[in-house]
Amino acid sequence: MKTSQKGIDLICRHEGLRLKAYKCPAGIWTIGFGHTGSDVKEGDAVSEVEARAILKRDLQYFEEILNKKTLKINQNQFDALVSFTFNLGEGNLNKSTLLKKVQVNPNDPTIFAEFEKWNTAGGRVLNGLVRRRRDEANLYFHGPGVC
Repeated sequence: MKTSQKGIDLICRHEGLRLKAYKCPAGIWTIGFGHTGSDVKEGDAVSEVEARAILKRDLQYFEEILNKKTLKINQNQFDALVSFTFNLGEGNLNKSTLLKKVQVNPNDPTIFAEFEKWNTAGGRVLNGLVRRRRDEANLYFHGPGVC
């Protein structure tokens, strides 16, 4: 599967576009649409075109992670999980109860609450993460138009 436009829109809305590198609330150097990695450092800058190209590569990476798990999920569920993994990383996805529940029964209604548990950065609950997890959970269960 590939991330649909509604999934990309959700990620872009929550990540925002920053053309100059900045430290996110967790203290990680970030640029563009939430791109992190060893290639991002203080003083870096990108154009919007470059930021979109980086986002495309990042999405391919996270899509691969989810596709390797051979989950029996629909497009909305895939998009929500890509957003979650994009924001939190593969390690957090792999250790999450959310993933365990999706693997057992992707329609388990308690999955909604599993999204909501991941609302902190740097040891603090952040309103932006509360909103993002709610939007991801809503997309996962209800599809577009509710985020």
